[in-house]
Amino acid sequence: MSTTLRELTRYCAELLDLASIRDYCPNGLQVEGREKVSRIVAGVTACQALIDAAIEQNADLILVHHGYFWKGEAAEITGLKRKRLKSLLGHDLSLLAYHLPLDAHPELGNNAQLARVLDFDIEGPLDPKARPVIGNIGHLKKPMQAKELQNKISKVLGRDCQHVGDPDQMISSIGWCTGAAQGMIEQAVAQGVDAYLSGEISEPTFHTARETGVHYFSAGHHATERYGVQALAQHLGERFDLDWQFIDIDNPV
Repeated sequence: MSTTLRELTRYCAELLDLASIRDYCPNGLQVEGREKVSRIVAGVTACQALIDAAIEQNADLILVHHGYFWKGEAAEITGLKRKRLKSLLGHDLSLLAYHLPLDAHPELGNNAQLARVLDFDIEGPLDPKARPVIGNIGHLKKPMQAKELQNKISKVLGRDCQHVGDPDQMISSIGWCTGAAQGMIEQAVAQGVDAYLSGEISEPTFHTARETGVHYFSAGHHATERYGVQALAQHLGERFDLDWQFIDIDNPV
């Protein structure tokens, strides 16, 4: 019913192949808490609300996709950063975060898990030259009109999905990349798919979609990245016989 923090972090480093991935933040143990781990709280982002919920649940460790110490951010420990770290350290609570490694994992990753919940068949990488490989192309298990796919995405993810394109056209092939990957619509265009899905949308993305004829679906940064961390937490729970729960701190973006 428990393991050590050292063993858990070592296992995750191998599972997610951290050594091969360069990122914008440190992956793995970001804040060290107690050595014994028996209860994990998982969430998308290590915001104060998630920390407070984890403390209330008597967790030993918080597992997230979006952690701290991003490249280019201020180094000073002030304001909300001070409050968050004070809460973690004051309760001997560890923070474990995996960004690009969790996007990229072929089974537990955000993109693989999004395909699972939306019934997409994965056929290959969105960008074959990218390292790590983040994003996929594939097919819907059942072709449908764009408006049907929009409604399905909205229902499954619990968020209003935005769509650019003719709602009556049929969609069969699709590329996708979770989170803030709207710019990768260009790779989807190059792959010749009918549609592209990401989390966020930006002003230029609308024009790219309209002018190339590739349908674009914006399903929410947070909404598209809820599933990888759950899959990883479940895997760790089964591997080490740990209690775990996912706490969804809703974010409309």
